[in-house]
Amino acid sequence: MSVRVRFAPSPTGPLHIGGVRTALYNYLFARKSGGSFILRIEDTDQSRYVKGAEQYITETLSWCGISPDESVGRGGDYGPYRQSERKHIYRNHITKLIGSGNAYYAFDTPAEIEEMRNRLITKGVATPQYDFHVRENMKNSLTMSAKEVSQRIGAGEHYVIRMLIPENEVVTVHDIIRGEVKVHTSHLDDKVLFKSDGMPTYHLANIVDDHLMKITHVIRGEEWLPSAPLHVLLYKAFGWDIPVFAHLPLILKPEGNGKLSKRDGDRLGFPVFPLDWKDPATGKVSAGFRESGYCKEAFVNFLALLGWHPESEQELFTMDELIEAFSLDRVGKAGARFDLEKAKWFNQQYLKSMPTEQLVEVFEENLKEHNIPAEPELIKRVVELVRDRIVFAVDLWDHAHYFFQPPDDYDAKVIKKRWKPGTGDHLLLVKTAWETLPQFSASALKQSTIDYIEKNMLHTGQVMNCLRLAVVGAAKGPDLFDIIETLGKEETIQRIKKAVLVIEEK
Repeated sequence: MSVRVRFAPSPTGPLHIGGVRTALYNYLFARKSGGSFILRIEDTDQSRYVKGAEQYITETLSWCGISPDESVGRGGDYGPYRQSERKHIYRNHITKLIGSGNAYYAFDTPAEIEEMRNRLITKGVATPQYDFHVRENMKNSLTMSAKEVSQRIGAGEHYVIRMLIPENEVVTVHDIIRGEVKVHTSHLDDKVLFKSDGMPTYHLANIVDDHLMKITHVIRGEEWLPSAPLHVLLYKAFGWDIPVFAHLPLILKPEGNGKLSKRDGDRLGFPVFPLDWKDPATGKVSAGFRESGYCKEAFVNFLALLGWHPESEQELFTMDELIEAFSLDRVGKAGARFDLEKAKWFNQQYLKSMPTEQLVEVFEENLKEHNIPAEPELIKRVVELVRDRIVFAVDLWDHAHYFFQPPDDYDAKVIKKRWKPGTGDHLLLVKTAWETLPQFSASALKQSTIDYIEKNMLHTGQVMNCLRLAVVGAAKGPDLFDIIETLGKEETIQRIKKAVLVIEEK
């Protein structure tokens, strides 16, 4: 059978990067196997539906280059791909479960269920639940006649339909990542499968859809592992083949224990969402990786290695290379710790390999924002000089503004540490030597400066650091003489004269 996998998010808010990683692993597995990747929107819980969330999901996958073969927008042979449009399908299947004795109607009120739990706690039960110990004493179709059940439903009485968990059985979940997971049914409760509003719960809809859409492998987050035994029992109750499971490890906080959350991002100042998200209720915007300056290639590469380890030491992958290298048996069980510095490193590596023309376009926009006209060749030259120093494309202005704006002030710490009596005179004499050079090139400027330093028996730092301070305003930037050559003779000389005047007047 051809491999078919699905990513099935709920439109209850912005897609967390953990969800994006799940989608990515499904996509990589499908492409590696020559199979199909399906996007299904699981919106059965209408009370938690958030406007704009579904569009956010599709835009995220599009930005990441994760293209579904079947989805709401794309269509396919197994639709509809939005669960709220499949209610009639779930109704038919829950009726089959009731008919086979694998599910039952329950009419208990919330107050009655709470009373049952309190009673069990009083008796010393650690985890009180609606299971085989109590169901024979509750208000359900197991304790009522068919006539009474029919009358209650006909009268519009609230009910749910629960799974009848078998007693004294061991359920085995076969998982690619975790091996065999065995759970005794005494630890399972009779989960709600269907509500009287006509909507199924996640458990029923998930199983029915996966079967009808011919899903062969269920690759999802670790948080769904506790539900897997119930799902196995549902497959058996319907008499269906059980897909292969793979429960992915959690993405952990950068520090401490627990799953990465939005609060961690807010506290430590980094995004946990792929794109900016504007809360429709409050208008508050949560930062996304895209708007924070991350390349989509770097983001995808970073996510791929959060839990999966290739056979080689390779770290930088194109999407095609990820597809070729990916395998579920190299996904670990342990949680993968989020590392912001590593995310930045990936972005820096991709910027280093990005065509210069793309970075030039970004920097041209920066210059327009600051109303600075510049020749294309100069912009290109500056980008080439500073590109290895930037982490994000938007950093170009911070690392290169001094090429277009002479400094108005000078780093006080550098002045205190480097600017000594006589420094101004040395800079002016170096400047004078430069004025007579036949070529104002980086190599000629460097040699001339070294000659001056050696002739006057000075330390290199006495001159070089203060020259940089004069032309840049701070102790930063690429090779000093590349900067000076790019600025040109007239501009450089004016900057040195100004710096000496300003600093020595202080």
